[in-house]
Amino acid sequence: MALLSPGVRAELVVLTDNGQTYPLAPFLGVLRPPDAPPSAPAVPDLGAADPTRLLPLRSPGLTPGPVPLRPLPALYQGTLTRPVFVVGAGPLSQTWLRQHRSLLLSLGAVGLLVQAETPEDLHTMAAIAAGLPLLPASATDLIDTLALTHIPVLISRHGIEQ
Repeated sequence: MALLSPGVRAELVVLTDNGQTYPLAPFLGVLRPPDAPPSAPAVPDLGAADPTRLLPLRSPGLTPGPVPLRPLPALYQGTLTRPVFVVGAGPLSQTWLRQHRSLLLSLGAVGLLVQAETPEDLHTMAAIAAGLPLLPASATDLIDTLALTHIPVLISRHGIEQ
């Protein structure tokens, strides 16, 4: 630390600019609520990165319902670095996410949105998550590995719970 001068600053380095590059900011706002004012220029076509191309998003074998507390299998106790929550876009998941949002934020949890039918579902869940990472994804492998049957669910080192 003594070797670093407080006045030392790194300059921004442009790796490439072919004249067809776009700022990153518009891409980050893809999941903003539909009624939010535009904060950046129109988003160019995202191609395969467009989350609406994942729709309808379904995870067969998962249904909304109660999840009793059970331990995380020992195999995953040491490998789970952050808590993960799994939700759908239905009313039960929306209510659960609203009720547990502050806890999930304090835990540094990452969310998987595993069931959504429309772009409005994506926007609604992103608005409710507000500040929580929420990734649209199929959870088939996770369902099989942890024998999950219901959502919403929180998976942490303390166990699998609702």
